[in-house]
Amino acid sequence: MNEGNRFPEAMRGDLMRRSTKQTLATRSVHHPVVTPPLPPVATPIYQTSTYYAKDSADAATLAELAQSPQPTSFYSRYGNPTVDVWERVIADLEEGQRGLAFASGMAAVNCVLLTLLEPGDHLVAGNSLYTATTLLMTEDLPRMGVDVDFVDATSPESFAEAARSETRLFYIETPSNPTMQLTDLAAVCQIARERGIRTVVDNTFATPVNQRPLTLGADVVVHSGTKYLGGHSDVLGGCVVTDAATAERLWHKRTLLGGTLDPFAAWLLLRGTKTLALRVERQNQNALAIARTLEADSAVARVHYPGLECHPQHELAKRQMTGFGGMLSVELTGGRSVGASFVESIRLALLAVSLGGVETLVEHPASMSHALLSDQELRQAGIPPGLIRMSIGIEDANDLIADFRQAMYPTANQA
Repeated sequence: MNEGNRFPEAMRGDLMRRSTKQTLATRSVHHPVVTPPLPPVATPIYQTSTYYAKDSADAATLAELAQSPQPTSFYSRYGNPTVDVWERVIADLEEGQRGLAFASGMAAVNCVLLTLLEPGDHLVAGNSLYTATTLLMTEDLPRMGVDVDFVDATSPESFAEAARSETRLFYIETPSNPTMQLTDLAAVCQIARERGIRTVVDNTFATPVNQRPLTLGADVVVHSGTKYLGGHSDVLGGCVVTDAATAERLWHKRTLLGGTLDPFAAWLLLRGTKTLALRVERQNQNALAIARTLEADSAVARVHYPGLECHPQHELAKRQMTGFGGMLSVELTGGRSVGASFVESIRLALLAVSLGGVETLVEHPASMSHALLSDQELRQAGIPPGLIRMSIGIEDANDLIADFRQAMYPTANQA
């Protein structure tokens, strides 16, 4: 067993041995440490910031062990038993050697980039990324002396053409947000391997249920655990899954930066992960049924969903994904005003940012996150003014379809 995992036994003590002659004020502070007689079905929440040692020699040993490998019981910024269980679970689901948990998805992304890039390095990223990730790459990385190029993520050749001798990372999100474009992971990872470049893949949209990038050649997988992994819109968290040596480097950086996951958040993620496969399977089914229905509606100009045969990368989706996901986007005819009217007319779905929860969420980028852009600027950014992004939940698909239809034809409903 990992040396770091001996901590709980080393620090377990019988506090009841202390004298009952101590005052009530003292005894109310010091409680017995309870060891369950049988293994609990649900992982306990170790909601503690620190742990005690038996004596000074043991404290010195624990402090030395805390430097490497990652301890589960020393100080919870270094590691925590509840967090450790979730890290093991996500590593197993992604088929990687080791997982690391973070306070948010962006904490995970920041740690990866700050650990694996140095001044003078070059990063090649897909041109359709989460907004905060893009800002990190366009504002912060250049100040660190890291050069960044954005390329057409649907073309593996674009990564090859942009790579140079100082390129250290390829960064990919697939499917992309919000137009659900795909990147051929096996092809891009092969290009990277031939050049000694690491590939980092944000697998938040797909989840390990639908896609496992490490098996396709990626070196690092990141997630916003806030989304599908938690699945109930009630927790912030992130994670990284990679090889043991890289994870050790990331752990040291995480310990310094402080973006460690809270034990209670880890417990919520563990609880959410128990139903991950069931939830994602239902969301896959719902999204495909809704995409096919809306595709045939005259009020819809286009549906972006890799599960549709009309999607330009449908064959790639079938090859690298085991399910097509719960995310889709719909271009409504009529532009910005129709898109705004749609999100204001929904009754069952919720108008909200984020994604991946059991409830269906919709947003209209032109009137929300990109409201300051003109229609022309929206199109240049690859976001049509009538585009609606949908995170499909686990409700009945027919109820959702009825809700979307009444929102597309509000005048008819009023009549």
